[in-house]
Amino acid sequence: MAAEKKRGTQTIRDMVFSVAVVALAAGVIYLFIPHDGSKDPVRVVDYSVEVKTASRAAPYPIATPEGLGQEWRATSVRYEGAGRDGAAWHLGFMAPGNEYAAVEQSDADPRGFVDDVTYGAEKTGRTVRIEGETWTRYAGEKYDALVRVQQDVTTVVTGTAPAKQLERLAASLEPRTAKS
Repeated sequence: MAAEKKRGTQTIRDMVFSVAVVALAAGVIYLFIPHDGSKDPVRVVDYSVEVKTASRAAPYPIATPEGLGQEWRATSVRYEGAGRDGAAWHLGFMAPGNEYAAVEQSDADPRGFVDDVTYGAEKTGRTVRIEGETWTRYAGEKYDALVRVQQDVTTVVTGTAPAKQLERLAASLEPRTAKS
């Protein structure tokens, strides 16, 4: 009987010791691993290499912005030569006001491509002229968009950014080819 009582107190003592060791380890981790909440969590990317690579590979001139300013921060870039959306170019930004805006291009069927990159946004029936080009407005639950369909490429400017910022991004777009 005495052996059983001793075994019970050892188990409790071991459990308390284990909890103390885990708490001490957690405290050390908290103290020595940086956790600066004031830093900007946006990871800015340089897209210059991808622009050169994609402009050589794409069957259409890829669209990149010129003159947006420092408050537009590039956060994602990719070119896929042959995917579900054909030859697809993507360049995403954190726009002023911490809103998302992106340039999407593809040589695939415009209907499926626009639906994919706008997360199901639908035509509003309205258009806007930007830099001499007609863009069709789309509105959706997640993203709004401006869409321009040309013979060889569909260009979509989309995101959570307000319409004026999407228009600003669309106005800044310049075509890039391997020669430019």
